Amino acid sequence: MALRPSTVETATAEVFQDVLAGSSDGVLAIGLNETATADLLHSLDGMTDPPSVRLLTYESVLKWVREDFAMASIAAELVATNTLSAQMAEGPFENVLLVTDESVTAIISTKDDVVGLSTENPDLVEGTRAYWQGLYKESGSFPLRTPAYSAVGDSLATEFGPELVDDFQSMLDALGSTRGQTLDEVVIALLVAAKHEELLYDISRWGENIGIASKATFSREKMRLETAGLIATEKVPVDVGRPRLRLLLGDDRLRTEDADEFVTVVRDELPASVDS
Repeated sequence: MALRPSTVETATAEVFQDVLAGSSDGVLAIGLNETATADLLHSLDGMTDPPSVRLLTYESVLKWVREDFAMASIAAELVATNTLSAQMAEGPFENVLLVTDESVTAIISTKDDVVGLSTENPDLVEGTRAYWQGLYKESGSFPLRTPAYSAVGDSLATEFGPELVDDFQSMLDALGSTRGQTLDEVVIALLVAAKHEELLYDISRWGENIGIASKATFSREKMRLETAGLIATEKVPVDVGRPRLRLLLGDDRLRTEDADEFVTVVRDELPASVDS
């Protein structure tokens, strides 16, 4: 077996970047855990001209990705640009592998480092690739049910302007992850809409159209924020039908430009949702 020198990196992402940078389309990523999958997504997203990657891993890992809006929207972006396709399988996966046309790289974690052990042995590469391609074709697709981040940003800018987009992004960055949080992308959208005094009808219609959540979910979360005193509403007359509600900030502490401080106040005051 012909082995290339091992590449010892300080993070799995660096191994991915090393392998992907010299790869053509059709890379297979096999058996990645949650952390490795996150590193793969960020690595692909950061590349100017990434190869296409077919990810095959456990359903639980892909569900973990979907639970975090920011990460899921990166995955959705990669899917939309034909950079990523993700399939789920029961496994077991004995090794974490990156398989290209030219090489097989096994990713091995040690106490302090991540090692990418690669071979270019033609027979081994061909056999490994054929085996996992067959399993990939037989595996099940996984629905992300999350819009791509460019679609979110573009549609927000079109509907409400760039300042609201900047606030939405700042809140997501300050939050870090929506996984297991009392506030998520729906709550953040409502809060930034309140900061800019937008109508509940408009922000909930936007959220439903882009695929974030239904109008009913926005209405339910609005009530939770209102009960916590974080937002208030005022009625706005319309020509036909019932008045619509304008969203307003209900807590003076939220009148800050510091996104971290904003998120901290919301975390402190907002109870867990009934669904969580």
